[in-house]
Amino acid sequence: MRMPVSFAWSTPGAALLVAAAASTQQFAAAIGAFLVCGALIVLAGLWPALGRAITSIPKPIASAMLAGILFPICIAPVTAAVEQPAIAVPMVLAWLLLARLAPRWAVPAALAVAVTGIAITAGPAVLGSSAVRPQLEFVAPVFDPFVIASLGLPLFIVTMAGQNVPGFAVMSTFGYRLAPRPVLIASGAASIAAAFAGGHAINLAAITAAIMASPEANPDPRKRWVATVSAGVVYLLLGAGAGLAAAVVQASPPVIITAVAGLALLGALVTAVASALDDPRHRITAIVTFLVTASGIAVAGIGSAFWGLVAGAILMLWMRPRTGGTRSEDRNAAAADAAGQPASKGD
Repeated sequence: MRMPVSFAWSTPGAALLVAAAASTQQFAAAIGAFLVCGALIVLAGLWPALGRAITSIPKPIASAMLAGILFPICIAPVTAAVEQPAIAVPMVLAWLLLARLAPRWAVPAALAVAVTGIAITAGPAVLGSSAVRPQLEFVAPVFDPFVIASLGLPLFIVTMAGQNVPGFAVMSTFGYRLAPRPVLIASGAASIAAAFAGGHAINLAAITAAIMASPEANPDPRKRWVATVSAGVVYLLLGAGAGLAAAVVQASPPVIITAVAGLALLGALVTAVASALDDPRHRITAIVTFLVTASGIAVAGIGSAFWGLVAGAILMLWMRPRTGGTRSEDRNAAAADAAGQPASKGD
């Protein structure tokens, strides 16, 4: 497609699995729920009306939702510098130095410093862990209606609302019009295949897509797809070392991992905020969407990204201009709002 389309595991889906442990103690039943979730994602791709609904989000709301997702991650370097200064402060200093001298290498340098700090503090424990040796095991699914209803359906909802919708919003924010059909069918099919080895839902990337679709990947938007191909190759290499990577992450203070991501996403946050607030008529709507999304609330097992979208849509409908005025009056009102002056009647 020559666009920076990327896929990732469902992050809210993984969070849902923690809360869904009470549904069953039989992992094979969870695999059955994963398969149902993948099939529903494929169905969403085959249903054009649903695909259009997902991708027709107004730009101020979509960008504000993305900013709300990124904001808690981007403040992590500040938190980490207080909670884990021995690792975080050198990491941030490395990022600052390279951001001035060689911006493209700033984030890799910060990551290298963070991994070095983790290795110094927990190296022997990581290398001695049995988790360093990864294993791939086939799991025969069991289709339990109760587990499908309590795990498979919520997993589908949070993956669509918490990952695919923000994923399409990210692409839209950076100017890419992405057809939902091939994306949803491909990610649903991949989810079905991965489920047999214990993987939960795969979806359109959102947070990592904000890195690969942004100008940091390449100043030319037509060449940013190279970043996603490169990332895919690296994912395959990391797969062989997944045990070691997981052991390193497990040995690291969680705030350090988030802080590295926060440094990588600062540019994407700037782009999302600027896009959300670009139209003066929708700034209140954008700010409300941002605040609800950044709050991190979860209602009925659905994360704040979805509820931010709902709040923004309701507020945009409520705040839309009354139809009684003329077009010239609406233009005058928008111009006056931008200039901070009262609007005048007529031309």
